Amino acid sequence: MRKQKKVSESYTIMTELVLPNDTNTLHNLMGGRMMHWMDIVSAIAAQKHSNRIVVTASVDNVSFKESIKLGNVVTLEAQVTRAFNSSMEVHIKVFAEDIPAGKKVKTNEAFFTFVAVDQLGSPIDVPEALPETDGEIELFNGALRRRQLRLILAGRMKPHDAEELKAIFNFQQ
Repeated sequence: MRKQKKVSESYTIMTELVLPNDTNTLHNLMGGRMMHWMDIVSAIAAQKHSNRIVVTASVDNVSFKESIKLGNVVTLEAQVTRAFNSSMEVHIKVFAEDIPAGKKVKTNEAFFTFVAVDQLGSPIDVPEALPETDGEIELFNGALRRRQLRLILAGRMKPHDAEELKAIFNFQQ
């Protein structure tokens, strides 16, 4: 039986201040910088879960709901949602805060996938993820469908093999 670990043990929070070097000509945070920060915070969460070196395997759609301005404080929260054999899905939420104005908004949300590797770079098994709260359970339950969709889009799974996705649409053959 695989080792088990609570998903809450992977929870990671990271805070950054948006400085001039982080912005575009409109004084908004550059998207690439945001993705860089998201990759870092989610990698730390995956490492906490697996106690291993991890590499980024995929990034789901990253949508920008609100612009993040020069001088805003950016808070990134990440937590493993589910672990498979050597891979882990990590959920990231991003908030921007204008401290002088007293305004905080959620700006981004995404799922990243990481693979744990050994010292030679070969995939290695990770502990099973145990959700506890309703929110953790909801993310855990949706992770297999998201994984199947990623695999189909990457050409690594045939749509007719995606049982979880077919169940959503009551697809019969």
